[in-house]
Amino acid sequence: MPGKKATAKDVIIVGAGAAGIGVGAILKQLGIDFVILERSQIGASFLSWPEEMRFITPSFTSNSFGLLDLNAIALSTSPAYTLGTEHPSGKEYARYLQSVALHFKLPIRTQVNVEKIEPTGNGFLVHSATGQMQCKFVIWAAGEFQYPNTTSFEGSTLCRHSSTVSSWKEFVGEDFTVIGGGESGIDAAINLALKGKKVRVLDGAATWNIRDPDPSLTLSPNTKDRLKHVNIELIAKDVKRVKHNGSEYIIYCQDGQQLYSPTQPILATGFSTSLVIVKELFEFDSAGRLLLTENDESSRTPGLFLVGPQVQHEGIIFCFIYKFRQRFAIVANAIAQRLGTDTSLLAEYKKHNMYLDDLSCCDDGCAC
Repeated sequence: MPGKKATAKDVIIVGAGAAGIGVGAILKQLGIDFVILERSQIGASFLSWPEEMRFITPSFTSNSFGLLDLNAIALSTSPAYTLGTEHPSGKEYARYLQSVALHFKLPIRTQVNVEKIEPTGNGFLVHSATGQMQCKFVIWAAGEFQYPNTTSFEGSTLCRHSSTVSSWKEFVGEDFTVIGGGESGIDAAINLALKGKKVRVLDGAATWNIRDPDPSLTLSPNTKDRLKHVNIELIAKDVKRVKHNGSEYIIYCQDGQQLYSPTQPILATGFSTSLVIVKELFEFDSAGRLLLTENDESSRTPGLFLVGPQVQHEGIIFCFIYKFRQRFAIVANAIAQRLGTDTSLLAEYKKHNMYLDDLSCCDDGCAC
């Protein structure tokens, strides 16, 4: 705001989800002066999940045997222990994140919508409707769930994106079409089928048939198990466009076939990226892939770091929590080194596989 001096911090983290809370816990242990800015509330993306949606990665209280819970975002914590469940719902996981934030006494300001990040030469100005803040470093940890991909094909806006569903109980009708065969699409189809609905899923890649050692590229074992107990029509076709003639939806497939749905098609084509707000501060290659340094820092804007499921390196996808949490300490170390802060406690993160700095080990090959 004009005439008002901006508050100064060493680090500003944007987003209080799994990534923001996780990296914040490390900064707090390192004694770095920071604040987390969240436009809604802690775990907002998880709180927006459909009521029936559950984690596909299992939580287990294995910490005592040197194996961190797959869904934990901080050492010595476990969603399984905190929540008493193996596959948490979104609301349950948000409660775990709130517990971690409380335990580490993280400085979090909610209802602060970051509108712009402005490099200043010796740091950044972070702009929001409530004013400006100065900092030396920014860690972008905003989630993706609030940015559904609704432009996959012509007429996709006529469909309803799965991320807008509060509960599959609210759907009226007996015949449904889901476009997209990834985890969110199959989860939608399964939940509808469990409610006695007739369901078909359209996906040109036929994700349900893909076998790959990288779980980011195929359906999880949990989802494949659930598929065995429902009757769903799986159709390996790509959608070209959707039209509505007033009484039904016409789905035009790439191969020329037309399908008809009496109910609004459900769009499960994934998510765009929160980076749209700061896109000009990052560099992308000719294929549109985000370019980051070995410390997950913007290759275009020094001091701007990225944590969370959008991190990728040379084809390695860090979209699961147990993957992207291994990069929190990399970012924290880079910032601490530049601030002249002691980083000896990060040895504990290396000991518990929470400091993945050698990406050559990420060969997902399986013998059987």
